[in-house]
Amino acid sequence: MTKNIQQPWRAMALMGATGTGKTTLALDVAKACGSVIISCDSMQLYRGLDIGTAKVSVEERGRISHHLIDCADISDVWSAQRWADAALEIIKQENKQDRIPLIVGGTGMYLRALVEGFAKIPEEKEGVRDYFVSLQAEQGTPYLHDLLKQCDPILAERLHNTDTQRIMRGLCIYKSTNIALSTWQAEQEAQKEKIDCPVFVLDVPRPVLRERLAKRIEMMMDAGWLDEVRWLKGQDITELHPALRAVGYRQLLMYLNEQCSREEAMRDAITATRKYAKRQVTWFRNQTPNAMLGDAEKLKQAMMEKMKVWT
Repeated sequence: MTKNIQQPWRAMALMGATGTGKTTLALDVAKACGSVIISCDSMQLYRGLDIGTAKVSVEERGRISHHLIDCADISDVWSAQRWADAALEIIKQENKQDRIPLIVGGTGMYLRALVEGFAKIPEEKEGVRDYFVSLQAEQGTPYLHDLLKQCDPILAERLHNTDTQRIMRGLCIYKSTNIALSTWQAEQEAQKEKIDCPVFVLDVPRPVLRERLAKRIEMMMDAGWLDEVRWLKGQDITELHPALRAVGYRQLLMYLNEQCSREEAMRDAITATRKYAKRQVTWFRNQTPNAMLGDAEKLKQAMMEKMKVWT
């Protein structure tokens, strides 16, 4: 790879379900190849959400540079596009230094936004989201969907009338720019920058993963996860904030709100986490058909070989 690097920009993605061991494998590859790690996790962005998101330790972050972890206050909600914008800039900076960054995580939609491209959509104007959050609380999501039909019928047709997050996004963009989100997205192909990013998906046998997830949640509780959830409960954020709806956090919040017992919250958190991992596995199998699927040893060898070819 030369100093005068041209598109496509290059990165490597290690993805997989929660609890599969991506962090350990990524650290091994990054240390061997002199790479930085870009977190592809929608919850690890937020400061304060440490235990429940299984963030890599501060000590390991001191040894290997990590990006897009602890980069936002809990009140600063990020979108897939915003993450992809930030990730692309890091990839460019690393490529210009003859380095290939590792993208590591389980948020497939974020990776898709980066690899498949995204239109340069302006930021939402201040106060716009607050308006629609209030409206949603008063009238409900189907009402917002009806509003979206009026300003962006193409997007509305794609979305179910209970898809609060995406309906809200469409309304906020239209209110902020006076241009439909679907129009911005239609310009995506012409505006996107090309990225060569082979995807490696870490696979763990389902029975092993189920047992591992149960033990991990118990360890998180021992590490003080409930205090972290209690802190989150005390923050001044809307009920629609993704952190309040995140797997595990949502179940423990029900316990803190006296809607269930601690034992029920733990049981439900384990069940929800297992279901979430299953959805992740299905997503990566269906949405990343060209990815290499395998165990840690197989993927480590393949990733190292690819690094050698590129560098």
